[in-house]
Formats: sequence, C-alpha cells, structure tokens
Amino acid sequence: MQAAAHPATSRPPYRIGNTFARGLVWFRRDLRATDHAALHYALRHCAQVWCVFVFDRDILDPLLARGLQSDRRVEFIRQSLVELAGTLAAAGGGLIVLHGRAQTAIPALARALEVEAVFANHDYEPAANARDQAVRQALSAQACALFTFKDQAVFERDEILNGQGKPFAVFTPYKNAWLRTVEPFDLRPYAVEPYLPALAPVPAAYRQPVPTLAQLGFGASNLAEIAMPTGASGAQALFAEFVERMGDYGRRRDYPALRGPSYLSVHLRFGTISIRTLARTAHAAVLRGGADSAGAAVWLSELIWRDFYFMILHHHPRVGAGAAFHPAYDAIRWQDGDTGERYFRAWCDAATGYPLVDAAMLQIRQSGYMHNRLRMVTASFLVKDLGVDWRRGEQYFADQLNDFDLAANNGGWQWAASTGCDAQPWFRIFNPVTQSQKFDPQGRFIRKYLPQLAALPDKYLHAPWTAPETVLAEAGVRLGDNYPRPLVQHDVARQQTLRRYEVVKQVVKPEVKGAGAED
Repeated sequence: MQAAAHPATSRPPYRIGNTFARGLVWFRRDLRATDHAALHYALRHCAQVWCVFVFDRDILDPLLARGLQSDRRVEFIRQSLVELAGTLAAAGGGLIVLHGRAQTAIPALARALEVEAVFANHDYEPAANARDQAVRQALSAQACALFTFKDQAVFERDEILNGQGKPFAVFTPYKNAWLRTVEPFDLRPYAVEPYLPALAPVPAAYRQPVPTLAQLGFGASNLAEIAMPTGASGAQALFAEFVERMGDYGRRRDYPALRGPSYLSVHLRFGTISIRTLARTAHAAVLRGGADSAGAAVWLSELIWRDFYFMILHHHPRVGAGAAFHPAYDAIRWQDGDTGERYFRAWCDAATGYPLVDAAMLQIRQSGYMHNRLRMVTASFLVKDLGVDWRRGEQYFADQLNDFDLAANNGGWQWAASTGCDAQPWFRIFNPVTQSQKFDPQGRFIRKYLPQLAALPDKYLHAPWTAPETVLAEAGVRLGDNYPRPLVQHDVARQQTLRRYEVVKQVVKPEVKGAGAED
C-alpha cells in the first residue's frame, strides 16, 4: 500500500507569513538548543527572541499527590535546564524559568514581554493538546499568535496513511510505508546557530536561577548515584558511545545483562537530543550497508515504533484515557478484590517468586529504568500470570519510568495485554522461566539485583523452587524467608488466562497455528 501524506504538515518549512518584532520560544519536551524546530523558526522570523520553560503545576502537583516527592524525572529536567540556560546565555540570550500553571503563565509572560508570537513544538498527549488550546485562545485574546511545529517525531498525525487514506493499525505495513516515504529532507537538522543573534537577554525581572528541587516541592532523588547523564551534553555522549556499537544492537538488545540498548530513551523523552539526529544516523548506516547495517535497521525500526505510537494516540486519544484499542477487550474480568490487590503489591514489591520478574521490578524501582525485553516480561506476568488489569501496571510504570511517555507506555502495555493495535495475540503467553533461561542464561542480571540467589547454580537460578533442599541450603536460599515462593503456578495461571480471554474469542479468533502457545 502506498503511503499518503497530509499536505499541511508533511513538508516543512511551515509558512508563517510574517516577521515579528518580539517572539517567545516555549520549551517543553525539547530541552536542547540545536536542531530545534520552534527555536529555528522563532529566530528566523523575529527580531528579538526570549526563551521560557514552565515547571507546570498541572503536571507536578499530581506527582506530589501520588507520593512521588522524590522524582528522578524532575531532577533530570532541572539539571538539563541548567545546561540549556547556560548554552542560551553563552549565545547572548538566556532562559526564563517559571513555576506555575503553563496555560496562565505563558499568556501572562507574553503580555509582559509584549511579544507578538509564541513558538513551541507539537505535543501529542490529550492533556497537552487541551493545554495548548487554552494557551492559544488566551494569546489570541491579546493579539498574540501561537505557532507549533513538528519536532519530536519524524512523521506525525496524518503523514503516513494507508492506501485508503486511513491511519495504520498494524506496525509492519506502517514501517514499510515510513521507509518508502522518508527522504533526506525529513531527517535534516533545523539550523539554529546562524540565527542566534536574534536571542535577547533575559529581562532583569526574570533573571533568576533555575528553581531548586526544594522550591518545586521535591527532594533529591538518586539521579547522581545511578550516574544518569543529563542535558544535551549527556545525550551526545551516550549517542557517540552507542554509534560505536550500533552494529551489534540486533544481537545484543534482548539480553539485559549486556550493554545492548542505546540508553537514549529518557533523552528522547525530554528532547535533549533530536529524533532526526538518531534516525538520520541509523538510516544512513542502513543505506551504506556493511557490518553495521543490520543492527542499524533494527534500531531504526525501534525509532519508527515511537512515531507509530504517537500516531495511534493522535487518532485514538481514548487509549490514553484507559480504553482498550479493541473495545471488545474491555469486557475482560480482571482479578480484583483482596487477591488482585495482593498480587499487584507482590509484583510492585519484587516478591513474585520468579527471579527474572523480581530482578526487573527491582531495576525499575532503584533506577527508573527497565530493559525493553523485561518490560514485556513483567507486563505479561502481571496481566497473564496474575490476571491483574493492565491499566494498573501502566500507571505504575508511568510513575516509575524515567522515560515515561504516554503513547509508548500505553502502546507497550496494550501490546502485552493483547488489547492494543498489532498486539501480541491473546493466546500467546510469556513463560517467565523460559524467558529467563533464554535472555539471562548465566543469570548475570538476576544475580545483580537478587544477591540472595547468587550462589544458586545456573540450572536452578531461574526457578529456585525446583532446586533440591540440599542445593538451596548450600546456596543460603530459604524459600518463603529470604526469597519468596512462587506467587502462582505458571501452568495453572496460563489456563486461567485462556479462560479469562474467552470473552473475546468470538471477536478475535485464534486463526494462527499454535493457539494457546507460550514463549
């Protein structure tokens, strides 16, 4: 099927049509001063440009209400802003940092600075769209325009459509259309440096340092302890290191004990590096061929998944509000009551008795990061071994992940729960033991996070309950004491899951050979 492109958005540059005496760039998920669409257009079209970031109470207050007084993401943003402010100041400008409600703070700042236009990059989340609409209306009332631009995706919204002019619901044909459509123009950087003379110094009334965590209502996290690089410089360092091993990405990415991923997801989430930089590098490596091309192609595919989920959220915003992409799956009865709560708490607390699951849940709790293979394993375990509603896991990941992104997190959870677009079929169920044996065969990852199991032989490490008592005693493992017994029996849970999903059997028929199979 041939991809179609939306004529209004497919090929920037956008036609602003005017030049302005004063403009304001509103940074959001784009905390860098290079290859930045909104900054590029503001500097080109305005004689003077100020820059602002708002610590938005509409985002921060719910975190505090959920008990997340120490949040790595807030600290990551703050440190990245300190770097961004320094970069802009060195170029002759600076960064105004406010703490309030963005939908009132931005119009108020625009009025105070007497700007004629505000420039920002697109955000695809429903709440962000509502915020931007409120800001647009408020600015319009004071004769100020709001211009927004595509920046965090290569292709967005209606740019990649199927042969019938409709959005895709399956990834592979979407990816093929994406690859047929992409051109060097789509991956080019937005020039900023030639236009930097338009940056204006921060007015004295707003010349204040970036707020401290305490001023924002948060305490310090363990960001320094886990040595997470922040800001554009941190992103560039990680990217440079990854490029050297990109060719091995396809072979190493599924093994959590290996350095396989790029570790750039949090930087993509907060825009400390441009998606175009990453996609351009991967795409060029694929076109060159050679030793790196296979790994680059796999990594590029992962970047395309990101565009795909943004597109799904745009066309189906109900998925971001807790609805299954396939409505029939909303009829599933999940494990509830005391048992459901006990199962969910055990999963959160790394007390399921399945070592790979528990090690992964400790990883996310201690670092805010979880390896992608383990995201699939832990999500499948919660939904298809414990029978807990996928939405509870989705929210837990939303609270814990440094790289939390609504579109990707929702897409991943609905994939695991089989409720989403192009999801794992409902009758395919991950076996947590065989997944452990396959992807952590020497138990290096498990032993890192579960040292109480470190002395177990590899043969029993993935399922300690199968070890003879003498082996457990020699390894110092006391099931039910220093490591829990299995919360459920996988074989029994698997049969319960197949029965639980019977409600959708008439809607989504298991036409694939091997129905009821597990991985």
